[in-house]
Amino acid sequence: MIITVLFYIFVVTAVVQFCYHITFLPFLFHKTSKKPPAKSLPVSVVVYAKNEVYNLSKLIPLLQQQKYEVYEMVFINDASNDETLEVMKKFEENDSRIKIVNVKNNEAFWGNRKYALTLGIKSAKYEQLLFTDANCMPSSKEWIKEMSLLFSESKSIILGFVTYPTKKYSFLNTLIRFEKLISTIQYFSYAKLKSPYMADGKNLAYKKSDFFRVNGFINHIKVNFGHDNLFIRDASTSSNTTIILSPKSHVISEAPSTLRKWFNQKKEHKKTTSHYKFKHKLFLGLFNSSKLLFLVLIPFVLLFKSNSYSVIIILSYLTLNYLIIGYSAKKLHKTSLIYLLPFLEVFLVLFQFVIFMSNSISKPTHWK
Repeated sequence: MIITVLFYIFVVTAVVQFCYHITFLPFLFHKTSKKPPAKSLPVSVVVYAKNEVYNLSKLIPLLQQQKYEVYEMVFINDASNDETLEVMKKFEENDSRIKIVNVKNNEAFWGNRKYALTLGIKSAKYEQLLFTDANCMPSSKEWIKEMSLLFSESKSIILGFVTYPTKKYSFLNTLIRFEKLISTIQYFSYAKLKSPYMADGKNLAYKKSDFFRVNGFINHIKVNFGHDNLFIRDASTSSNTTIILSPKSHVISEAPSTLRKWFNQKKEHKKTTSHYKFKHKLFLGLFNSSKLLFLVLIPFVLLFKSNSYSVIIILSYLTLNYLIIGYSAKKLHKTSLIYLLPFLEVFLVLFQFVIFMSNSISKPTHWK
């Protein structure tokens, strides 16, 4: 009786996973419009920095070399206690496009990244805003051009891709990059299905009017995380959000260097989920829980219920998984990650379960 019940659970979770994989198809068939606008729109590039003296010295020259007609660079120094501000001022002396927003600690918004970003956005000159962090690098000299290409009367929020550099002979680095790939495929797919729920603030563009339309971050200003995802929750609609896949639009960010750092980072990110819209919490929770149950039950089914049906289900799942994730990885130029797909998936699901349990019994940490 118990074996039969578990087998039916296995079948149900497999069906749920098949359905979710089908929802990724719109992302696979996405094509970015190549038609350039009649006139390039001026852009304010907003860069958040806190104790980033070393990274800023590398990033600023790359931003200065961008091949774009009209843009400014708004650098936010969020109460750094190193020489971050001095580096900004050094570059500002020789570049009129640079604007510095020096944020000092405020008792009401102590250590609140959203407060610092709000000041930066208010000081931006142009309607089109493009965001990144000081520990990132644009993948090309046409990053601004590619990200701003999709701004139009109907599209005011553009979701870009953030990637991590490959570190040879590091399973942790491979797992981190795989998690980033899966996460991106998910939220890009939801955006294509006209139900956006997430973005990566290290490569995100939106119009200033959208920010003020939803009163900025006011609805979640006391939540010390989710400046990007919770803004998407409030500002995105079924029609105003789009994605960009062009390799020239990518941003390269630093990957967490240790398991502890990655674990703490993902704990904070997972806490954001509790503030999502109900439908997104439901669908994401169902996706993760069904995948966990399905993978856990595979050994059981092979041991106690090994028949043609169970084998067909498992092989069908593996085939569909390889096709969907494989082609998605190809669109994002991350094909090297698919060779270890089944193993990485198992490790990632277990890792996410540990994070879920940890968040259930402990208080969240805060953004730096």
